[in-house]
Amino acid sequence: MHIKMVNPYRSGNMKRSNDNARLIMTTIMGVVFGFFVGASFPSVSLTKINFPSRLVSSLDVAFSDSGRSARGKSLEDVGSQKVPKIYVPTNPRGAEMLPPGIVVAETDLYLRRLWGNPSEDLPKKPKYLVTFTVGFDQKDNINAALKKFSDNFQIMLFHYDGRTSEWDQFEWSKRAIHVSAPKQTKWWYAKRFLHPDVVAAYDYIFIWDEDLGVEHFNAEKYIELVKKHGLEISQPGLEPNNGLTWEMTKRRGDREVHKETEEKPGWCSDPRLPPCAAFVEIMAPVFSREAWRCVWHMVQNDLVHGWGLDFALRRCVDPAHEKIGVVDSQWIVHKVIPSLGNQGKAENGKAPWEGVRERCKREWAQFQNRLASADRAYLAQTGKN
Repeated sequence: MHIKMVNPYRSGNMKRSNDNARLIMTTIMGVVFGFFVGASFPSVSLTKINFPSRLVSSLDVAFSDSGRSARGKSLEDVGSQKVPKIYVPTNPRGAEMLPPGIVVAETDLYLRRLWGNPSEDLPKKPKYLVTFTVGFDQKDNINAALKKFSDNFQIMLFHYDGRTSEWDQFEWSKRAIHVSAPKQTKWWYAKRFLHPDVVAAYDYIFIWDEDLGVEHFNAEKYIELVKKHGLEISQPGLEPNNGLTWEMTKRRGDREVHKETEEKPGWCSDPRLPPCAAFVEIMAPVFSREAWRCVWHMVQNDLVHGWGLDFALRRCVDPAHEKIGVVDSQWIVHKVIPSLGNQGKAENGKAPWEGVRERCKREWAQFQNRLASADRAYLAQTGKN
């Protein structure tokens, strides 16, 4: 019998050397093999792999943190004890504690989707806003009117009779904004829903009654003429009929636009003041964005009929006798339908419309008194009286 004695330490060293060599070779071959395998397949998006929900949440956090690090930290990352105080006095009131870059002071009435990329919501942004204060009984007249406005106009209907869903029979109604409050006037709506910061996206704002005939009116051509003649506040000319009150708003057939007129003797203290100039009525006014920002502040919360406002519109543009006018070549007819007047209440033996008319006259006097008082207070404060 032959017995071979082996040194265990020497044998172990040799084995470890061989194992290490094999490990190194295996690693190198694995890297090379992995490179060629990876190059032979298209790139794989993690978003297309069905990971367990817990892992997906972790990945979301990781990617979010990675993106944040790449862009730089926000104040939310530094901890409550280290957040520097922000105060920017030039920000809008109430937003002084925000960094200016996040402040959005104005908005719009664009209708947006509930899905997709927000930047792709609006293939076309309306440039103008048209509003009507309506009752459903005037649906045919409003339908005819809105056919005169292209898709450059955002449509907004104020419903004083509460009937909104019935308008969906018209295709344009599906892209319109509907606001409903019972027995309210267009100036009540305008004060509350047409704040200048809400309608800042629109170059011109139409605030119209529901009883207007528009057979001879085209909104796009109207805008062209308003721009051409530099009108900040305007209205279409009115075809003479029983609804005509002022000479200034009467249509003239020999011109595109007029800005002054001759009234009855004694009606105008100055040929450049209302109602001989710087004057349009409140039934169908059109305001530029800048003019409406001023006019909105002059509309009173409680004087809902707007009577007297037409004589004061000149306060909002300068020179008023050049920037307020009537567009003659795009004209309308006032049908004088007392639909909103019938929303009043019969009292003391008077018909509903009579009570409404009395309030209109009372509001006119109150508005004049408030404006005169404001003028006196300003002149006294500035020492200009």
